[in-house]
Amino acid sequence: MKEITIWHNPKCSKSREAMDILTQNGCDAEVVRYLEEAPNKQSIQKVLKMLGVAPRELMRTKEELYKELHLKEEHEDDALIDAMVQHPKLIERPIIIKGDKAIIGRPSERIEVFLKS
Repeated sequence: MKEITIWHNPKCSKSREAMDILTQNGCDAEVVRYLEEAPNKQSIQKVLKMLGVAPRELMRTKEELYKELHLKEEHEDDALIDAMVQHPKLIERPIIIKGDKAIIGRPSERIEVFLKS
């Protein structure tokens, strides 16, 4: 079983940078292309718990889709999670998971510190 999982978008430079850091550190990561296979509600809730953040903190709030869906006005966590399930493009990236902990790999310097913890 692989120790590290990354929610990865290969079109994102920060996500590609995270993949490079994992490779340089000898990590054989399970790669989840979350735009192709959207995480379900339970997976997002689990990652939120690992991150210790509220749903909005996992969202790309500058994304045009965020504005189109009027999510700034949404105050229900379940509705925000449902939006991420339906539109995984809204999920911040990359997310690196190790054991029962996770980080959003921005800035990328956080990844190496996280790998060593």
